Amino acid sequence: MTKRAAGTDHRVRVVVVRFVLIASLVAAGLKLVQVQGFEAEALAARAEKQRRETLPIPATRGSIVDRNGVELAFSVEVKALAYRPVAQRKLLADEAAKPQAKNVVTFDEETASIASDMARILGTRVSEQDLLAKLRSEDKFTYLDTEVEPAKARELVKLHPSLNVEDRAKREYPGGSLAANVLGFANWRTDDPDPKKHSLHGLFGLESLRDNQLAGTPGSQKVETASGTDVVIAGSGTNLQPAVDGTDIELTIDADLQYFVQQKAAEYGRRSQAKSVSVVVMDAKTGEVYALANDKTFDPNAPGGLDAKLLNDRTVTTPYEPGSVNKIVTAMGAIEYGVTTPEAVHSVPGSIQVADRRVDDAWPHGRINLTTTGIFAKSSNVGTLMLADEVGQDRFAALLDKLGIGKRTGVGLPGESPGKLLPRNQWSGSTFGNLPIGQGLSMTVLQMAGMYQTIANDGVRVPPRILRAKIAPDGTRIEEPRPEAVRVVSPETARTTRDMLRAVVQKGTNGNSGTAPAAALTGYQISGKTGTAQQYDQAAGRYSDSKYWITFAGIVPADSPRFVVGMVYDTPAYSTPDGHSAAPFFHDVASFLTQRYSIPLSSAPAPVVPLVEP
Repeated sequence: MTKRAAGTDHRVRVVVVRFVLIASLVAAGLKLVQVQGFEAEALAARAEKQRRETLPIPATRGSIVDRNGVELAFSVEVKALAYRPVAQRKLLADEAAKPQAKNVVTFDEETASIASDMARILGTRVSEQDLLAKLRSEDKFTYLDTEVEPAKARELVKLHPSLNVEDRAKREYPGGSLAANVLGFANWRTDDPDPKKHSLHGLFGLESLRDNQLAGTPGSQKVETASGTDVVIAGSGTNLQPAVDGTDIELTIDADLQYFVQQKAAEYGRRSQAKSVSVVVMDAKTGEVYALANDKTFDPNAPGGLDAKLLNDRTVTTPYEPGSVNKIVTAMGAIEYGVTTPEAVHSVPGSIQVADRRVDDAWPHGRINLTTTGIFAKSSNVGTLMLADEVGQDRFAALLDKLGIGKRTGVGLPGESPGKLLPRNQWSGSTFGNLPIGQGLSMTVLQMAGMYQTIANDGVRVPPRILRAKIAPDGTRIEEPRPEAVRVVSPETARTTRDMLRAVVQKGTNGNSGTAPAAALTGYQISGKTGTAQQYDQAAGRYSDSKYWITFAGIVPADSPRFVVGMVYDTPAYSTPDGHSAAPFFHDVASFLTQRYSIPLSSAPAPVVPLVEP
């Protein structure tokens, strides 16, 4: 090759290289113009979105307190600790594979250290073996513990920055099973795929029914995170939307009374061997519920794996046939409509024919002379039906309606049953042989107590309620609306009926004792009524001769009513002394009430009145 040709090739190569460089610079310049000019805003927004995140600010769930401000349910701050096994395993493996890597912790070493430290710091709450299984799983994300005290969570994260931390709240029930059937329970709900939307919500009872008020409204805040991490840059928070804390709810329940009644219900449940025992205590004037208890309940601090039957509040969800406590309807009607007077004497046979059925008294007797008071004090079915016939079916039906039978009380609890009562136009000839003696209809123990609240309140029924007030986060107190009262009978009728029922607990001679002397309380006049109702046997298609509901409803004190107590046993064992009557249970509750509320002694003992005439 000539010298000239070689020089030409060199110049060509230089020109090509220059052209390539110029082309690259032009392309880069055009890209820069595109990025900084046409796409600058969009790219900046995308980068901003990658760096900024909206974090929820949880609202504090409202507390539930009793009528004296005692906390029955409240929330505390906790932390959830989580781990990303798949990502962390890869991250540590990649770090170890780098040429310059020195003393890199392995995945097995890190997970072993985390498990050991968590078991040491959290104690018996967690098992080191269980933690290792979670940490070394093939999960992308796993919770290690969801109820860690904030201080312990900070200690663990300081030791192990690879742990993820979430803000949570835990619902505490300091009384354990105290009023559990009323309160229900709340728990941290994780059914939303977005962890930021997980929150504390009511799952049962009042916690569920009043969830919207208790939960409050979460807030939010936009923060900036470090590139490629979830770490929030301090001081980067903007656009703060504060959370609105939940409302506190004040109940009419008295925690001390509730505790006593629950313990007694459990005691008498064991003693009577009943399937269940339920009891209600109401204010005689206002209808406020001071206690609602069942013999079997649960601890909302540990509701997992519970029998669903234990969650129901049987006092409002489970109706039964009341038996003779329903005779109060005939007693009121007979006095209100002038059918009889307390002292009037009636010739009562041992049985009576009503349509196609014969009704007997609970004890065998020939024709006897009973006063009106005696008919109810000795719980004569025959005498009651004789008086009910004179009251008449239409007036009897009207009284049941005014007493709220067959309708929900609106007490403010979930799952309330209205009970069962046939409409008046569906009554057959034998219906009126059942209803006056408490068969052929059903009611809850709360409805039953409401009938006796009517005569305790001089003839005015005040529907029961369990919610007393709401207390806003700023302390503003909002009283719950009082239910509309219903005039059922005149004040004179109510007082006369109440006085007649004092004889139920009297102890006399020559057959002049009532059915429940065991309910009497020294120093106080007591009005009440016993009940024994046969349970309907579906398989046999008739009423059972061996399965009963045992009921009692009472007023303390009768001369100046303060409280009404209603209780029911489901299928107690008649072979036990406590399987025949709920009167001893009432006595214990009445005794506690008079002491706790310093109820003055009655001005005079109730007179012993004649029940049986020669």
